Amino acid sequence: MTTTKKHKVKGPYEAFVKRLIDIVASALFMILFCWLYLILAIIVRIKLGAPVIFTQDRPGRNGKIFKLYKFRSMSDKRDENGELLPDYQRLNKFGRVLRSTSLDELPELFNILKGDMSLVGPRPLLVKYLEHYNSFEMRRHEVRPGLTGLAQVSGRAAISWKQKFEKDVEYVDHITFWTDTKIVFRTLKNVIKREGIEFDAHNQTIMQYFEERDKEN
Repeated sequence: MTTTKKHKVKGPYEAFVKRLIDIVASALFMILFCWLYLILAIIVRIKLGAPVIFTQDRPGRNGKIFKLYKFRSMSDKRDENGELLPDYQRLNKFGRVLRSTSLDELPELFNILKGDMSLVGPRPLLVKYLEHYNSFEMRRHEVRPGLTGLAQVSGRAAISWKQKFEKDVEYVDHITFWTDTKIVFRTLKNVIKREGIEFDAHNQTIMQYFEERDKEN
């Protein structure tokens, strides 16, 4: 696995203001919208079962592993042999609504409050991908992962994995208050209009990207 190099912090915003905003914003949102969390938790329990919160290991800043929290969006339906059914069969209409509106990601605000994540940053991917990143792609782990990021507002499913990694590193090198503000507002716009969520223009999994990249090299 390629190691993460030490990130050079640029300016007071990246040094401490960004983290202060993360703490205040995440705490304020969870307090003001505690009723929404309660309603979603009840519906998830009824529609999809327990546990209501889905947890999974993800790599954070410098590759440090943390527990990511989400509302579960899939059931535990199994076949006659007790094996879990494919994802598309366990993702019902309610689960698709949770994902398309990004409501399933609301518990990640607790990750932000804890310091595992930031409001804006490269999205945390699966731990198993760490061993496949090259030195350029690994740079996405120089900063805290985000609830949303530059790659997500640049097309999400409509851009290739190569482009997503390029956007992640571009963000790492250009963290400013103005950049974060633009990303947050573009994210809200995309969620409201549900843009860049369902359509996958490249139909390429991340593992397929790694395989094709390695062949080219």
